[in-house]
Amino acid sequence: MEKLRQKFYEKYASTQIDTIRDVINTIDWENRFIGIKGSRGVGKTTLVLQYIKQHYSPNNDVLYLSLDDLYFSENKLYHLAAIFYKKGGKLLAIDEVHRYPNWASELKNMYDDFPLLKVIFTGSSLLHLQQAKADLSRRTVMYHLAGLSFREFLYFETKQVFPILSLEEVVSNHVALAIQITTPIAPEKPPKSRGRQGQVIGVKPLSYFDAYLKYGYYPFYNENKNSFHQKLSETILTILEVDIPQFASIQTSNIIYLKKLLQIISVSVPFKPNMNMLSERTGISLNTMKLYLKLLSDAQVLQLLYVPNKGINSLNKPEKIYLNNANLLFNQGNENVNVGNLRETFFMNQLSNNYTIQASKEADFLVANKFTFEIGGKNKSKKQIKNTANAFVVKDDIEVGSDNIIPLWLFGFLY
Repeated sequence: MEKLRQKFYEKYASTQIDTIRDVINTIDWENRFIGIKGSRGVGKTTLVLQYIKQHYSPNNDVLYLSLDDLYFSENKLYHLAAIFYKKGGKLLAIDEVHRYPNWASELKNMYDDFPLLKVIFTGSSLLHLQQAKADLSRRTVMYHLAGLSFREFLYFETKQVFPILSLEEVVSNHVALAIQITTPIAPEKPPKSRGRQGQVIGVKPLSYFDAYLKYGYYPFYNENKNSFHQKLSETILTILEVDIPQFASIQTSNIIYLKKLLQIISVSVPFKPNMNMLSERTGISLNTMKLYLKLLSDAQVLQLLYVPNKGINSLNKPEKIYLNNANLLFNQGNENVNVGNLRETFFMNQLSNNYTIQASKEADFLVANKFTFEIGGKNKSKKQIKNTANAFVVKDDIEVGSDNIIPLWLFGFLY
């Protein structure tokens, strides 16, 4: 345990708390057992370590550990937790639970046997507690962590705080909101004495938007922008070679088919998939390919867009397939990213975190079963939605909209 504690202290010392995502304030840290799941690279580990550094001193009260450590190839998590608890431990933070075969059973036993122990654990976005052998549903409060929104990226880049907007606010008051965000105003107090709830100073969003699309979704871009895409490639490779096969019990020899499927989709998205043709091109059987698409979606590598109200069969065949976020478009070997694809990928990614988003018969997207959106450039016309209620044109390359024309960047303020 001492080696694990030493590793924790090193991570504790190197964790910065100057720039913290405000999602940290949406988690009820008073719960005894807290689970945080999300794709690789979205900042789960950093968030947990920042919470620890804010509320705990580096002593025997708290311990952070990762279950991909070699220690757990020969030692059980439950036994370590028992020793930690007996020595007065109060908070055990467990990273990468999906890398440990019996994580659910041992967490359940820890909950039942150590009533004063608080546990925070993180895992892959592939995790589904209802599929776990142990019943954790009534013991654990689960949270999902997405990558940075455009709003959060602006905070990372400028240290200016912007409000989270609801979709209803955006569609009903987008002109005033865009003007408020983009108009420079003098702060009431000097920036150094302003808290994170200080007054918005104003920013030119379009001057940051391209950078966000290329590398701003994953917080680790801040470590080294030059090596960002190399690290992202390694992250995606780990998802394909380790996380998905481990979760779905896929044989090592079949991993090549996952990679082939992703590569074909990467140079084609968004498209209306012909499942039989895709099956022939990849060499994957139809049923297996449907499973692989679902796994890639759960792992937050793909986004699957479905037509509403088409019955259960629609779950098997998506209307369109997108990469999960814009950064992946620039990462998967695409020298010339299609701008229309890029816009739609950004829009779907930013809205799907909090809203249902489906294919629209009249336009590109139907959101929350109420609002219709057509995505395009600054010259996009309203013709396609002129006879549709609650319909909007979302335009790239404009700072402020008008009437039912909304700037694309503003949809990056929804979380």
